Amino acid sequence: MLIISDVHLGKVGHFRKAGIPIPRNLEQEDLALLSDLIRMYKPKTLLILGDFFHSTLNQDWYWIPLWRDQFPNMKVILVKGNHDILSQERFLEAGMEYIPDHYSLYPFYFCHEPILNESINLNGLYPLSGHVHPGITLNGKGNQSRRLSCFYFSPEQGLLPAFGRFTGTHKLAVTRKSHIFIVSGNSVLPLPTNPIDPLI
Repeated sequence: MLIISDVHLGKVGHFRKAGIPIPRNLEQEDLALLSDLIRMYKPKTLLILGDFFHSTLNQDWYWIPLWRDQFPNMKVILVKGNHDILSQERFLEAGMEYIPDHYSLYPFYFCHEPILNESINLNGLYPLSGHVHPGITLNGKGNQSRRLSCFYFSPEQGLLPAFGRFTGTHKLAVTRKSHIFIVSGNSVLPLPTNPIDPLI
């Protein structure tokens, strides 16, 4: 299984429709990268934790059936995100299984938004979600800094980075109990921790 979140296809078209000049090839490159990952890892299932398509119907949608046709034997499951506002029928017609709430597969509880309500019974499953677009700022000795997307795992839950590049990031605190893996280019690297500083 290949698990991703927050692709936000259609966001470029949404902005372009409003007259904001955004390069159209951003989303095609995201789909090309996803295709490369599928060919590399050959998953039986692609699980998308929400926000696959960002907006109402626009021209960007018509790339999706063409992309989907490349992988007819792969199951695609979409856990609905807050931006997946197209009708369920659209996603079904594109060959996706559509789940409006969450998807459980031991030992994980897959959802779009992080679990903030302690009354939700997870039955011992570990929540894994997207939505937040986690990121971290790295500071150099020469006053330079760079914000990068990251995977964020705490004892309570895990957050996946946004797969789409046209998304932005939300800065998260790093504690001794959290495990951070930075996305940099084609690499995913563990964040070195400083045992002296409890917060980076």
